[in-house]
Amino acid sequence: MSPADELIRNVSDTAIWVAMYRALESERPDALFHDPFARRLSGERGERIASTREFGRGRSWPIVVRTCVFDEFVLNAVNNDGVDTVLNLAAGLDARPWRLPLPATLRWIDVDLPEMLGYKQQAMAAELPQCRYETRAADLREEAARRALFGEIGAGSRATLVISEGLIIYLQPEAVAALAIDLAAQPAFRWWMFDLLSPQILARISRSRGNGPGGPNSPFLFAPADSMRFFAPYGWREREFRSMWADSKRLNRRMPGAWFFDLMFSFQSPERRQRASRMAGNVMLERAGTASSPA
Repeated sequence: MSPADELIRNVSDTAIWVAMYRALESERPDALFHDPFARRLSGERGERIASTREFGRGRSWPIVVRTCVFDEFVLNAVNNDGVDTVLNLAAGLDARPWRLPLPATLRWIDVDLPEMLGYKQQAMAAELPQCRYETRAADLREEAARRALFGEIGAGSRATLVISEGLIIYLQPEAVAALAIDLAAQPAFRWWMFDLLSPQILARISRSRGNGPGGPNSPFLFAPADSMRFFAPYGWREREFRSMWADSKRLNRRMPGAWFFDLMFSFQSPERRQRASRMAGNVMLERAGTASSPA
């Protein structure tokens, strides 16, 4: 077992190293965002995780890009689409309610396990959020509790944006389908954003890290070959797909050796380049109609 495997004991622990990556980015002179709470939230274990070979500073680029793109998604939806509620599933140590310029009338609800919410609330007790901040303790794997929670939130909202950043990649496809159906059952849940991998990227990660960033303790499980086709039967359609590769170039936060892949892509057909651009990305879905039950 590697040092990283010992430090990341389960999926919830991945929130710690994600927060540390946000702290490292915030401390750069050319930082793309500033999260003044990230180092406090990640704590000493976050520092130790970031010092391992598997989670060194050179590996932070996809988390930094994802954070930037999700910030853009959130602010655009709140400012331009009339979102009155943000439902943040498996919220982890996300500090957006404190660090983003959100309207005071916005209702933001963090959902996570009781231990995670308790730790976060203690760390942020002295800080004032920008909006109306609430928490709900729930295990999203429990169907009855999940549906009750969604019903409660849906009944009190006109237009809800659902965030599941860093969540569905850890779920089996049938669990993702069930979540999609339960979200679509609430008319107020208008948009849903998450990060996504392709089978090719999942296979590459599996060879290097035992199926995920935390190895055997937090494996990646969900990587549909065609995400648009996967979600369509469950009441969702793709509003926007943001390629991780293109955004990493735009934001100048690229993987080591990116130049080599740029060179390879330059010799490919436009069709193959298009397929390659969808190997990893961040997605905004919108409601499409009535969902069907998973097969």
